[in-house]
Amino acid sequence: MPSIQENNFLFENIVVKLHNKQLTINIYDTPLGQRFLDALKDNLVNKRVLEKNFCWLGWADSQRDLRYLVGELNKTLTVINNFDFDPAYPKIHPFVTDDFQYTEKNGLRLKHDACNQLHRYFEDLQGSAWEISNYYKQANYETKYSIRQLNNLCHEIESWVNANRKKHYNPEWIRPSQITTFLNAPRHKLHEKDFELFKQNRYDRELGGVYLHWSQIGKTLYEVFRDEHAPKMTDALCSEINHQKYYSGELDIEWGQTITEQNEFKKQEMEDFRTWLKVNGYDWEDPKLALGYIKIGQVDMKSGFQNKSFSEVYDIMKNNLNIQSIHVIGSKTWENYFPYTLESDDWKKIQMDYLREGYESRSLRQMG
Repeated sequence: MPSIQENNFLFENIVVKLHNKQLTINIYDTPLGQRFLDALKDNLVNKRVLEKNFCWLGWADSQRDLRYLVGELNKTLTVINNFDFDPAYPKIHPFVTDDFQYTEKNGLRLKHDACNQLHRYFEDLQGSAWEISNYYKQANYETKYSIRQLNNLCHEIESWVNANRKKHYNPEWIRPSQITTFLNAPRHKLHEKDFELFKQNRYDRELGGVYLHWSQIGKTLYEVFRDEHAPKMTDALCSEINHQKYYSGELDIEWGQTITEQNEFKKQEMEDFRTWLKVNGYDWEDPKLALGYIKIGQVDMKSGFQNKSFSEVYDIMKNNLNIQSIHVIGSKTWENYFPYTLESDDWKKIQMDYLREGYESRSLRQMG
C-alpha cells in the first residue's frame, strides 16, 4: 500500500476540526491527488452542506444504533409509499430490527437478504448516475430526499450490525470509518491513468488511511462477492454492478486496524475473491474494473494521536463524532463551517432545502 515513506505529499493539507479533536490530512502528490484537492476546495468555497447523518459508519457505541436506524428507515418508507408514482411503485412494507440481525444465539450476524432488498428498492427508485429512474424524476423534493436516505440507511445499518457483532466477539477488528460527503457535490470522471491506482493499493486498509469516496450508485464486484457469499453471476446481479468511474472531492477515512494480505484472513479472502472473479469471467489485472480502493492520503497519526494503538484511537474518536469545519491550508486557506448537528430539530430541513436548490438549479440549466 502507499505509505509516507514511499510518497511525497502535496504542500497543501486538509485540517478537519471535530468536537474536541483536530485531524491533519496529507494528500499524496499525484495528478489525482491535486485534482481531488481542487474538487474539495470547490465543495468548501461553494458552501455545500456536509451530510452529517452519513459521516460515521461502523461505530458500535454511536447513539444511531439499530433500533434508531430502523425507525428512521420506516419514516423514510412512509414518505415514499405515500407518493403517487405513475406507474405505481409497489408499497414497501416496514422493517423491524430482527430483519437485519440474527439473535445473540446465532452470533449477532447481519442478515444480508434484507439489506440487499433495501438496496434494490433504492436502485429501482433512483436509477444510476448516468440513467436516473423515472420514479426519481417525478418525485417531489421530500420523496427524492427519502429515496436518497434508503441508500444511506442501508449502508449505515450494515455497518452498525457488523460493528456490534465485532464489539461482542472480536473488538480489536471492529471497522469504524468516517465518510465525508457533501450534498450536490459535482462528480468528475477519473482519468485513464488513475485506474492503475486501484492496482497499487487493492483492498488494503490502513489506520488513518484516506481513500477516494465511492460517489455513484450500485455495487462493486467486491461487495457482491462479500455480501452475497460469492454467488454465480446472473443477469440480475450483473445489472447491479458498477465499476468506479468518478471522484467528487469527497473522502473516506479508515479508523479500523490496518489490514493487508499479510493478515491470514485477508489473504484467504483475496485468494477466494480472485478465484471467484476468474470463474465469472473477470480479469483481476484489468484496471477498468476498479478492483480496490484508491488511497489518496493519510491522517497524520503522530501529531493527532501520538501514534497510539487502534483501541486508544477508537476511544478518543468515539467521543468526537461531529465534524465542525474543514479547511484546506496552503498559500491561502479554503474552508467551510458546519454548525448544525443531528441533535438539532431542523437538520433534515437544512439538508432538504439545500438539495432543493440543487434540483432547481439543474432544472433551469436543462431548460436553458
